[in-house]
Amino acid sequence: MKAVTLTRYLPIYHPESLQDINLPVPVPGPRDLLVRIDAIAVNPVDTKMRAPKDKIEKEPRILGWDAAGTVVGIGSEVSLFQVGDSVYYAGDITRQGCNSEFQVVDERIVGHRPKSLTPSGAAALPLTAITAWESLFDRLMVAMPPQPGRRKTILIIGGAGGVGSIAIQLAAKVAGLHVIATASRPESSAWCRELGAHDIADHNGDLAGQVQGLGYKFVDYVLILNNTDQHLPAAVELVAPQGAICSIVENANLLDIAPLKNKSARFCWEMMFTRAMYQTEDMVRQHHLLNEVAQLVDQGILKTTVNQVLSPINAANLRQAHAQLEAGNTIGKIVLEGF
Repeated sequence: MKAVTLTRYLPIYHPESLQDINLPVPVPGPRDLLVRIDAIAVNPVDTKMRAPKDKIEKEPRILGWDAAGTVVGIGSEVSLFQVGDSVYYAGDITRQGCNSEFQVVDERIVGHRPKSLTPSGAAALPLTAITAWESLFDRLMVAMPPQPGRRKTILIIGGAGGVGSIAIQLAAKVAGLHVIATASRPESSAWCRELGAHDIADHNGDLAGQVQGLGYKFVDYVLILNNTDQHLPAAVELVAPQGAICSIVENANLLDIAPLKNKSARFCWEMMFTRAMYQTEDMVRQHHLLNEVAQLVDQGILKTTVNQVLSPINAANLRQAHAQLEAGNTIGKIVLEGF
């Protein structure tokens, strides 16, 4: 099979940072699906995993954690899918990724693809949808469906990125929250508003002051999707008593969460690979979650966040996608389709 791999961790402009090679088709384990890949998406995790370091892989490593494809083989214990099913998923960071013609993936973290989307439209969704869903409903414990009473408010820091683009939709259209999203450019602000954000603040300015200027002394929830070290102080100031902050971005320095004590407020992390990494008892929740997202897409409540499609899937186009992500100005998702 065709695959895009690495053995050394190099700057993306280096021609050997990602390479086209041929590898044997993998064999599914008992609970695995063998999927023929139709489209993939690129995420910041790809660039972080590929970032330069002094390490050489003994065997070629395949990156990629967003895919849409067709089931062409199943393991002996598979019960959720059949050969021929159209699927989408984000995969498992401890296994080979999806930048290849075929991939094996545990059925418990795979969903049935939205019927209304093409493979490229579907491939843009899984990693960001799982991350946004788990952040809102598992970590921040946002009620769904909305509860009677005061409409609660969420601040989403980094609204125009991949996760933010889904989080805005879920928060506004599914959870019924008032959404304040951050964006720093006219085009990214417009994108956030189009997805359902009610207010916009610039995360490069005085974030706490801007949100308070909108009339909100506190917000019930804060979701940090960009630079935890930079934005935590504003999040701590803005979060309501008994509110909650969730971040998906690792910190570089020690985080001061002591000011949250008087507010009895929570700080928590979200990493969508946790369930697969640790084979948690509720690992199959990601299967059900992705099926729910597919239904919301097919009902017209959620929409795909693909904003650019490259073809074919090869090292050159993946290097281009990685470089664009590393530049830090991407709106929505970059998708590659077809080998």
